Amino acid sequence: MSRKVYVTGVGMIPFAKPGASASYDQMGALAGRQALGDAGIAYDKVEQAYAGYVYGDSTCGQMALYQLGMTGIPVFNVNNNCSTGSTALFLGRQAIESGAAECVLVLGFEQMGAGALGSVFKDRPSPFAPFDAVTDKLIGMPEIPLALRYFGGAGQAHMQKYGTPLSAFAKIRAKASRHAANNPLALLRKVVTPEDVLESPPLWPGVMTRLMACPPTCGAAAAVLVSEAFARRHGLKADVFIAGQAMTTDRPGTFDSGDMMRLVGYDMTREAADKVYAQAGIGPDDIDVVELHDCFAQNELITYEGLRLCPEGGSAKFIDDGDNTYGGRVVTNPSGGLLSKGHPLGATGLAQCYELTHQLRATAGERQVAGARVALQHNLGLGGACVVTLYQAA
Repeated sequence: MSRKVYVTGVGMIPFAKPGASASYDQMGALAGRQALGDAGIAYDKVEQAYAGYVYGDSTCGQMALYQLGMTGIPVFNVNNNCSTGSTALFLGRQAIESGAAECVLVLGFEQMGAGALGSVFKDRPSPFAPFDAVTDKLIGMPEIPLALRYFGGAGQAHMQKYGTPLSAFAKIRAKASRHAANNPLALLRKVVTPEDVLESPPLWPGVMTRLMACPPTCGAAAAVLVSEAFARRHGLKADVFIAGQAMTTDRPGTFDSGDMMRLVGYDMTREAADKVYAQAGIGPDDIDVVELHDCFAQNELITYEGLRLCPEGGSAKFIDDGDNTYGGRVVTNPSGGLLSKGHPLGATGLAQCYELTHQLRATAGERQVAGARVALQHNLGLGGACVVTLYQAA
């Protein structure tokens, strides 16, 4: 990347169940204050702000940011489904890399309702209509909530193609719970076993149980990005930088391949990851720690292969060998991931940034990945967009 962009401050509040959190603006303002405090700068040094959220009215970003100050700076409101937070991060990084700004605040928040995700605007075409058409043809079962049907169908496709057992997904969820037990910001911190996961109520018999799905969650997270010159001029931390970043959207194969794994973003993930590896001159074997988009245990398993952490069809062995956790080849979701930490859509990408920044600073406490120097972030939103970001310790 032509101009280094540093993550000099991060903030995150504990995620909470719908109805148990503060309002979105209060959560966003608190996370923003934390990021500024971590960076050691005042809001009046921020030149641009990017606010990501999915469920909210226009200019919710201003509502949150005005509590930090009213300095007249540009505020950009971002919505890209579940990849919203990382999309905001992508835009903030571009602003600094291009020279348009030297210090930006990137904020993500979500105040969600209980229950499965669904469409809000019923009087116009749904952006998921083409996804539903393919899923209707390949899966049927329209009575199942849309996200569960997409990702459950993708997991089922992997099982049928590679002989992957249901227990592989259960092991992912159990791993997430062990990691989350050491994360005070995670919503679900109870350790569960693979047997507990398999015995939880079925959402789709033989394909998915309740514990394999992430909970709807409210929360906020933020990051302060700066140029190298700005960090040096103001004496700020310059210990973590973005070494590569790419955002991809769907290609025709998403819909015409007849493959549920490709429908839920496998191709977007692979393309974005390959671009990032090429940008940074770093390969998947060099990655120490990963925060990836485990909205369902099924998607974590598929994403191992999409990010080239293991060969196609090799995820079950990757899991059985313990290569996705501490003591293995690459620690995945040390935060507990979406499965345990929760998934407030607009905040998720910034929460991943928060975790990986602390991992590379060696300030992650009991969940610290020993010797972490290179970290990969994967954030996926159907509809669709995928953002992959690679961070390095300076």
